[in-house]
Amino acid sequence: MSPIAVTITIIAYFALLFTVSYIAGRKADNEGFFVGNRKSSWYVVAFAMIGSTISGVTFVSVPGMVGSSCFSYLQMVLGFIVGQFIIAFILVPLFYRMNLVSIYEYLENRFGTSSYRTGAWFFFISKMLGAAVRLFLVCLTLQLLVFEPFHLPFILNVAITVALVWLYTFRGGVKSLIWTDSLKTFCLVVSVVLCIYYIASDLKLNFGGLVNTISDSELSRIFFFDDINDKRYFFKQFLAGVFTVIAMNGLDQDMMQRNLSCKNFRDSQKNMITSSISQFFVILLFLMLGVLLYTFVAQQGLTAPSKSDELFPMIATSSYFPGIVGILFIIGLVSSAYSAAGSALTALTTSFTVDILHAKSKEEATLSKLRKRVHISMAVVMGIVIFVFGLLNNTSVIDAVYTLASYTYGPILGLFAFGIFTKKQINDKYIPFVAILSPILCYILQSNSEAWFNGYQISYELLILNAFFTFLGLCLLIKRKEKHVVSATRTIK
Repeated sequence: MSPIAVTITIIAYFALLFTVSYIAGRKADNEGFFVGNRKSSWYVVAFAMIGSTISGVTFVSVPGMVGSSCFSYLQMVLGFIVGQFIIAFILVPLFYRMNLVSIYEYLENRFGTSSYRTGAWFFFISKMLGAAVRLFLVCLTLQLLVFEPFHLPFILNVAITVALVWLYTFRGGVKSLIWTDSLKTFCLVVSVVLCIYYIASDLKLNFGGLVNTISDSELSRIFFFDDINDKRYFFKQFLAGVFTVIAMNGLDQDMMQRNLSCKNFRDSQKNMITSSISQFFVILLFLMLGVLLYTFVAQQGLTAPSKSDELFPMIATSSYFPGIVGILFIIGLVSSAYSAAGSALTALTTSFTVDILHAKSKEEATLSKLRKRVHISMAVVMGIVIFVFGLLNNTSVIDAVYTLASYTYGPILGLFAFGIFTKKQINDKYIPFVAILSPILCYILQSNSEAWFNGYQISYELLILNAFFTFLGLCLLIKRKEKHVVSATRTIK
């Protein structure tokens, strides 16, 4: 694709995005920014949630990962569905009953200020790093397709990217996000379906031939029960899916802010169940696309790229297919990446304002000014982090950041699990030490697991171990009941 075609596609998409954002965010006050005034229709949120769970990285990576992992990712997606049911029927009623703006307020009510701030800071670090990495990878793609051909520097790319994300979220917050996420979902589904159609047409496959090609391929294998050391082993992926979605959706302000925007907890439950089942079929479409891409590469005698993430971009933006395929790829990539970054920026603004600055009790006008300043600050920090990634320009750094982000959700999961499933009170001031020590223990265990456990590799279950260590640490902090010694005084008349 030519740089001009890519630029026109992006401009057209953002024109539509800003229109939707402006209409949805009109007259949005602080409550509208934080929780959408709790007036969102559950079916709209459900449709929006399908796209909100898919980032630009997922859009590019899932089709490519078929080459090494087949359809094993669906094992994890099945775990996602179970995890969503747990969130819907345990966490959602609790959060609605407490009328929370930030879900980390629960920790303050349950344990104290140290727990509250620990949860908020762990979320802040993980979400900032995760969002920055996702945008960085998209900035790299745009640098190659647009900015480099026009001899424009990477820092300008980052500045424009972050500015665009800030612009379409500053007005309406969650209220705007729900409708822009709905637009993103529509673009994603249409993009992947049409890409499948055009690639299948080039392979001379009708619908029956398409189904047979995918089902007969070795790459379409879903379940793996034979080798426990394999990262694709069913119970590793399924259980990891359950706990990952609880931690990264149910205990993540970014995701829960949409669910908390529904009119009541029952509508929120309908939204979560519907969106989780729908997500399964959307992920299936991406995996089907992956099989077709590898089939096309083999049929054309092409060499698949060494990095699986490059497969979809390489095929979609080349001259193998009509230009519409490249346009669809750009729309899908941009819609998924920018929407994910926008929701992360809104969640970071909410969490920092409410949890770290404790500004919820301020007057409406004062809170509005503070929230806008925080929103700008979060965008600036995100831009700086992206630019630093660009300076390092090292894929291993990206992998390390993703690993670090996954470590930070373990303590949050452990804290909420202890609070919900026990009634014990703990010494709140020591919680930060437990939250820091648990990931350190996990790192030591993961680094030595092969040597200590006969070749066993810790992978997706790391989050569970992290939460387990946090839970054990909290058990050691349980307050002992004070024994009151009553002295009997004899009264001598």
